[in-house]
Amino acid sequence: MFRSNNVTARIFERQMSNPAPGTSVHRARQFYENIVPSHTIYDIECPDLLFRKITDDGQYLVTFSRNHQDLIVYRPTWLSFSCKVEDCYAHDLPNKANKFESFFTQLYSVTLASTGELICKDFFLYMEGKKFGIFATSTAQIHDAPAVGGAIQGVPSIEKITFHLLRLEDGVILDERVFFNDYVNLAHSMGVFLYDDLLAIVSLRYQRIHILQIRDSGNLVDVRAIGKFCHEDDELFLNSRVQVSTNHIENGSQHTEDIPETPFLSGLKQRLLSFIFRGIWNEEDDPNLRMQCLKKKFYFHFQDYVDLIIWKVQFLDRHHLLIKFGSVDGGVARNADNHPAFFAVYNMETAEIISFYQNSAEELYSLFELFCDHFHSSSKNSSLYMNFISSHSNNIHALEQLRSNKNKVTSFPLFVKKMLVNLPFNCQSQSPSPYFDQSLFRYDEKLISATDRHRQSADHPIKFISRRQQNILKFKIKPGPEAGTSDCRTKKICSFLFHPVLPLAISIQQTMFFQPAVVNIHFRR
Repeated sequence: MFRSNNVTARIFERQMSNPAPGTSVHRARQFYENIVPSHTIYDIECPDLLFRKITDDGQYLVTFSRNHQDLIVYRPTWLSFSCKVEDCYAHDLPNKANKFESFFTQLYSVTLASTGELICKDFFLYMEGKKFGIFATSTAQIHDAPAVGGAIQGVPSIEKITFHLLRLEDGVILDERVFFNDYVNLAHSMGVFLYDDLLAIVSLRYQRIHILQIRDSGNLVDVRAIGKFCHEDDELFLNSRVQVSTNHIENGSQHTEDIPETPFLSGLKQRLLSFIFRGIWNEEDDPNLRMQCLKKKFYFHFQDYVDLIIWKVQFLDRHHLLIKFGSVDGGVARNADNHPAFFAVYNMETAEIISFYQNSAEELYSLFELFCDHFHSSSKNSSLYMNFISSHSNNIHALEQLRSNKNKVTSFPLFVKKMLVNLPFNCQSQSPSPYFDQSLFRYDEKLISATDRHRQSADHPIKFISRRQQNILKFKIKPGPEAGTSDCRTKKICSFLFHPVLPLAISIQQTMFFQPAVVNIHFRR
């Protein structure tokens, strides 16, 4: 532990002493206690953009045009200027510091949306190793679309959804994948998950999990589709059995008669029901008790299990998926917290259900509390900084906060449901900025956190307090105008984009009435 708060003394101490094995990065990150975004430029002169994200390697700022048609990518730079006086810090910054272009350089602008489509402003996934970006455009939703061709009744339809694979270095579109008359939840990338070079896309309308591979050449290649079938040759096998032709030779003529297809449950649903059945079967050895248990736990709820649909999916590794099931209403609702849900771990290679839990299962919560980082499934191609995101399984302060909240609850099952509601985690939904490291700073997580979400804007600055030096304010971030707003009735929301390495952040405050956003730049002067 550093004994001095002076950055120069810390540098000397780093030269004279070696950190313990495996702690060099943690030791280096402690320098961020001294290097903080201490200055704010309010309401900077900025193009009218929709800000999405600074990539996890800090190389690109991804934005969209206000009309949801164009992708505009910037390179984060740093404000530089010359000063002819002796004490530069005592003088105001030059006029060019109030311009957005002083901190970010535009690389290119690309039109993604075709006729009738709009860019989904909440969707973006990044492959750091290949510098590929995945974007989505879609047409408007049709809420009362008829359920045809095996579609689920009650799930909306989108006439066209296009996923674009783009090389971020130069803006070249490498490949596209189009889904027609389908529904994929694109908000905050909920319906899509990226792990290494594998991409999982959940079709809510047709209950299929499309697994695609992103090749080094920039091509999207189909690997498998899980849902109606589980293995690649399932469809071929069933068709060879169902399509039975009987030849009738009558008066020298030949007639072909087809037996109609039997309405099976989907392959994934069959495996889920079999797993539940076998689990209940093995609970009892006595035949009479076993039958009573099956009647009570399986047959009584059989239709409820049959009606379950896939909500979300995430990779746990290259072979296992964590699948969230629930009702149709919960799958399309904006807030599914009050809907019953179930979790299943599925092996794609063997097409087996490994485990199955209800969202109130204490066993699953125990795994979540101890091994939270495993649910974030950081792939080998993820940024180094992603390995240092604070969670209650790797940070004592986050764990103490969790246990404090757990001790305050009056109903533990409700607490378990509340904690598991975010599973599976949205892909790339957390910022690796060191200023969210809970071993370095503490802050009000109701106002700001590493999770990428819009929050209700507060009129007072958000304080970042030193974790090591109690009650020592390190820096503040205030979204919105410097003097605040006089209209307290207008609901304001804000979002934050932190650079993963530099002491640089952007705060965006906007109202619900489509007024121009107030963009502030927070940096170390």
